Parts: sequence; structure tokens; C-alpha cells
Amino acid sequence: MLLAARADLLLYLFELVAFPRCEGPLPRRGVPWSGDEPPVKRLFNRLLPKSWRSNVAVIPVIRLHGTIMAGGGQFRPSLSLASTAGLIEKAFSLEAPAVAISINSPGGSPVQSRLIYKRIRDLAAEKNRKVLVFVEDVAASGGYMIAVAGDEIFADPSSIVGSIGVVSASFGFPELMKKIGVERRVHTAGQNKAVLDPFKPEKKEDVERLKALQLEVHETFIDLVRERRGEKLKDDPDLFTGLFWTGKKGLDLGLVDALGDMRGVLKQRFGEKTQLRLITPPRGFLGRFGLFGSKKGFSPSDIASAAAGGIVDAAEERALWARFGL
Repeated sequence: MLLAARADLLLYLFELVAFPRCEGPLPRRGVPWSGDEPPVKRLFNRLLPKSWRSNVAVIPVIRLHGTIMAGGGQFRPSLSLASTAGLIEKAFSLEAPAVAISINSPGGSPVQSRLIYKRIRDLAAEKNRKVLVFVEDVAASGGYMIAVAGDEIFADPSSIVGSIGVVSASFGFPELMKKIGVERRVHTAGQNKAVLDPFKPEKKEDVERLKALQLEVHETFIDLVRERRGEKLKDDPDLFTGLFWTGKKGLDLGLVDALGDMRGVLKQRFGEKTQLRLITPPRGFLGRFGLFGSKKGFSPSDIASAAAGGIVDAAEERALWARFGL
């Protein structure tokens, strides 16, 4: 205990010397930095003998909140491999007994969902790290696909989980075109190049083709859930029909492992002094001083373009959340 206290004091004195100009007061001893831990401090801690190091567990936390789709931007952020890979890799690069992931997503792109899932599992295997997933309001459809990347899944009794299925939605405007006197002209090379055109009447063969594609995606989803949840899943005929349930019912069905919140579960498992470290997107050196990046403003044309282009995306996103009463 005396050696640990001595190491703690040395580390605090080191902070005073190495970081004399940081904004605001230095954190008290035993309280982690908000944001990224200074790399020199981290290196200093690693150089200490193991008997001198603090035995307080620090668990990296990743927040995966929002709809899942490729693209997105400053005005309409979304979850995709491109937007989350850096956070995931950063979390797994830290020395910790586990990585905690907070999920709040109604789903979206099955491809991006599986890519995020796979990146988590690849790094968990590479780093030999446990993954603990915590569901907030909802982990449904693609959100649940990401959730099964966890070795254990925790949910609130009122969380929404499941919706293991595939859906495609669009609009049709053939009658509107007639009423306003507009003729649709489409020229293709390939007889199936313009299938499911919303401005033409729906064809039975086009719908059958779409449903065949959906079945393939659905089978991939089902196989992934069965692989990860295994014998935990109950033999329920509704499990893979696209239905969704509360966290409490999801526990009975084997979709989640336990009910609980992140802070309570982690402190119970790793000790009352366990600290949670939220992983945030990195900011460049120049961005910290407002020269480039984070302090850059947006022109009126940028804002107008983003607003016009995001109307449909916003409607689709709203519809995804509304399916679960959110």
C-alpha cells in the first residue's frame, strides 16, 4: 500500500512538471483526465513496476448511438464503419480488462451493421479482450446485430431488443405523374436495369426478386445471431420473424444476458473504484487551437445543401425510431 501511494505521488508530481500549461486545474489524484490521457503520462505509468501501479480498473467506453448507414456528415451523423472504426480501435488499444459498448440504435444498413460487428469481434480476438454491451433505449435490427458482438449483453427492463428481420420501404408515384401531366422517360441497356422504378406501376416479378434478396440477407442475420448467442436462445417460433421485445422479455428469450446499467455492472464486476473512460473522436493538433478542423465554420451554401439533401434521410431516420415508439 505504501509503494502504491508513493507511485501515486510521483505520478502527480510528474503531471505538475510535464503539463504546467493545461487549461483548467489538474485533476485530483486518482481521478482520470477527461478526454484522452496524455501519452507521456501513460508511458510513465507503464514504466513503473507492477507493484507500484494503481490497481484501479479503467474501462474504455464506446457510444454507438444513431441510425446505421453509410455516409452521414456534420449535420446528420450516422453509424458506419468509417465513422466508428477509429473509436473502436482506440478503445481496444488501451490496457483494460474489458471494453464496454453502449448501443442505442433502431438499425439501418445491414452491411454497415455487420462491418461494425466484425471489426469489434476481430479486435476482441486480437487483443484477447472481453466485450460487454449495454443497450439503452433500443438495439433493434442492425442495432441488435452490433449488440451480439458482445460476449455479454445487458439491457434495461424497458429497452427494446430484437427485430431480427429485413425491411425495404419506398414510395410509388405512377398516378401522381398522370395527374400532373409528366411523362417518365427511362432508357437502359439491360432489361432489368430500371426495376422497382417508383414512377412506374409495380411489377410482380420485381417484387419477387426483391424478396429473394431480402431472404438471403435475413439468413445471414439469423446465422450470425445463432452463432453468437448459441444455446442461450430459446426455441421460440417468433424469434426470427422481425418481432421485438422489451429487455425483460428479451432476457427470457435469450436475446440478452442480464438486466442492468453500465456503471452498476462494471463496478460490481471490477470493483467500486472502477473508472469509465469515454472514447471520443480525436482532434488534430491545429484543431485544438481553432486553426483548422473543429473551429471551421460552414458557409450558407454548405448549410443549404446539407438541409436540402437531408430531408429524405431525416424522414427515413424518423420512421426507423418511430417503429419502436421512440
